[in-house]
Amino acid sequence: MNAPAGIANIEFWQERVDLAATFRWTARLNMHEGVSNHFSLSVNEDGTRFLMNPNQVHFSRVRASDLLLIDANDPETLQGPDAPDPTAWGLHGALHRHCPHARCAMHVHSVHATVLACLQDKVLPPLDQNAAMFFDRQVVDDNYGGLAFEEEGERCAQLFGDPRKTVMIMGNHGIMVIGQTVAQTWNRLYFFERACEVYIRALQTGRPLAILPDAIAAKTADEIAAYPEQDIRHLAELKAILDAEGSDYAR
Repeated sequence: MNAPAGIANIEFWQERVDLAATFRWTARLNMHEGVSNHFSLSVNEDGTRFLMNPNQVHFSRVRASDLLLIDANDPETLQGPDAPDPTAWGLHGALHRHCPHARCAMHVHSVHATVLACLQDKVLPPLDQNAAMFFDRQVVDDNYGGLAFEEEGERCAQLFGDPRKTVMIMGNHGIMVIGQTVAQTWNRLYFFERACEVYIRALQTGRPLAILPDAIAAKTADEIAAYPEQDIRHLAELKAILDAEGSDYAR
């Protein structure tokens, strides 16, 4: 997809369009926090240049051309007129500096995942097929230290050292989901929230839970990880719906 007339020579247009679509769907599914929370996508080899949503713009209004292009190694980033939110810079800047495997990162305070983050036991168990997708792929941060300015962001980034871990349950805060592409990361974010909702609703029944055996959960996680193009097709369908509705996300 090329940039529309009047928005000439904007770098990384297709990446911008994909990322913008996920902001719109995060808002539509009420997984957002208004003008807070942040998504980012690396666009260079070592991951230190990345796209991110502009400061204090509602997720439902983010457009491809609005996305900021940021250098994680530039100490002057917060000084410019289009400076990102300081907590976004602290969390995502640190992540892209230290974790080149985290090409895309999505941080939300979605309701059910945040409920999980507020429990004593913060690991999502393999209760159903969606939850099994994340078996042994989660890391828990139990040391919430306030808003994610640079020091807190650096601490959180260190917890993603194992590339196998794709979801951080940020205790008393929310979640951070990482992946290689926008489609992969969005798919994980969507299904983690769905799995958390099933888990929380199951807990509310007060009945005993039928947790899957570890071997079956591990097998299921591997099968889903290898399932061809499900994440790509998921995002393509969401963009097709937005396009049919006349959305301006791709502007």
